[in-house]
Order: sequence, then C-alpha cells, then structure tokens
Amino acid sequence: MWVNGVLGRRVLHRRGTAGPYTRHMAFALTHPLVIPDLHGRLDLLELTLAQYPQAHYLSLGDAFDRGPQGLKVVKKLLDLHDQGRATLLMGNHERMASEGLRWYRQYQQTANLTDYRKAMEGFRWWMQAGGETVRQEAQRHGQVLTLETFPEDLERYLGLLRRIVYVTADGAVHDTLPDQPSVMVVHATPPKAHPDYATPEAAALWLRPYDGPFTLPAGVTFSVHGHTPVRVPTRLDDQVYIDTGAYKTGVLAVLPLQTIERPSGLRLLQGEGNPAESRKLASFGEPIHLET
Repeated sequence: MWVNGVLGRRVLHRRGTAGPYTRHMAFALTHPLVIPDLHGRLDLLELTLAQYPQAHYLSLGDAFDRGPQGLKVVKKLLDLHDQGRATLLMGNHERMASEGLRWYRQYQQTANLTDYRKAMEGFRWWMQAGGETVRQEAQRHGQVLTLETFPEDLERYLGLLRRIVYVTADGAVHDTLPDQPSVMVVHATPPKAHPDYATPEAAALWLRPYDGPFTLPAGVTFSVHGHTPVRVPTRLDDQVYIDTGAYKTGVLAVLPLQTIERPSGLRLLQGEGNPAESRKLASFGEPIHLET
C-alpha cells in the first residue's frame, strides 16, 4: 500500500496551445494520477511525467501493443514501480501477452506437449491481437521475441500487475476493498459475473460499458476505466471512462484522484497524432468537465 503526503500546490510554467489540451504545465501532486491505455506511446508517458512530476502514477494497463515503443513504456513503468512511484494494473493486452508465457513456463517444468501446444496458441493469440508491434520493436533493436527469448523486463512487468485497486481520500492505494469510502480503479469495467469469463475479476479486463449495468461495492463512490476508446472522457452512471485512443489521436486523458467524491481535475495532454480520429470513437453518457 502506498500512502501519500498532502496534496501539493499547482506550479504553472507556461501555457501551451489554446483549447482544452495541455502541453507545458507542471502540477505538483502527491495523490495518485490515473493514466489510461498508452499502447506504446512513450512520448505521452514522458509528457505526463513532466507535467505531474510528483504524482504516484496509477497505470490502467494496455501499456504496449499497437504503438511503436511498448517495450520502452514497460521499462519506464518498471523504473517508476521500483522507485515506489507507480502502481501497475493489468489490461486485456497484458492478459493476452501472459497467456502463452504462462503455459510455456509450465511446459518447461512438465515437458508435457499439451502445455506446449497451449503455449503456442496463447502466443499466436497475442501476436494477432497487437503483439506483432512489440515483436517488430524488439527486432528493430536486434532482438528476437519468441517464448524461448521472451524479454526479461516484459516478463517481470507482467508478474507485477494487479487486477483491481481502491484509492481512499488520503491517497492510499489498496489491493482489497477498504472499510472507508474509495474509488475503484480497474482496466475495463467494474467486476461482473459473465458467462464468457471464469470470474467477475476476469470479466473486468474485457467487458464494455454496454455490458452493464454494473453495481459498485458499498463505499465505492465511482470507478475509473480505460479499455473502451471514447470521443471525450465520459461518465456513465458511477463509472468514468478515460481512454481517448491516445495511440492514434495523440490525446491522453489523465485523472488525478485528489478527491473521491467525484471525478475532478481531469486534463487532456496533447502529443503527436491526429485528434480528428476521436470522431470515430464511441460517444455515450455524460462528458466529464475538463480542467484548463
């Protein structure tokens, strides 16, 4: 569990472009800052770190695949975790990446060809769903990505991931539901029993807003999610969705959990990309007020 100090004051260096996007501000912050699906956008992660240098970063998962620098994003997140400055959650892309590896490590112990077959099936599943971009990134650096040569940093990252955390008003991050009001943070949706998934926690990596309604545990004031790309950060009932398709749009929404009563302080950070791509994304619920 990480416990923060007192919420810091905002430090303004200089203002970037007009409109809702933020480019060159820095904010002193000691409560957790939720970062949604980066999908290999190291530049957007570094922009976030520059503008919130004192935050505890709470990554919603889907750190790699699709974008060009997934392995470097993983390395940066590992460094932050090792410094006690980041909490790392699993996304569905991390879940896919871990499937083949899990069976391969079991095969190394059992020499059972059924385990090896499952390992190869899991690896192909990941490659076809976005892992090919990670393989190509490794190749550009003279590395071969297979189950036999799986990157050490990526395997360690996958082993550190949590499924669900809760953030209380003091900024503490809890692995289990605390006995005080909190915000739930989980990749896709709140946990829900679903016939396609073994557990509600497994479903929470894959479900979409339209798979609701969802019921939050007593004491949880709202929940925060990525996974479903939205045109603008959106609130639907007591769920908040902040994945703005950053790997294409260049627009990354970040949400400081400086209060647990309601989502506040949300900002859009603009990097390289095409913001017009957001017009193709889902639109539902109620747009969340943006800080400028």
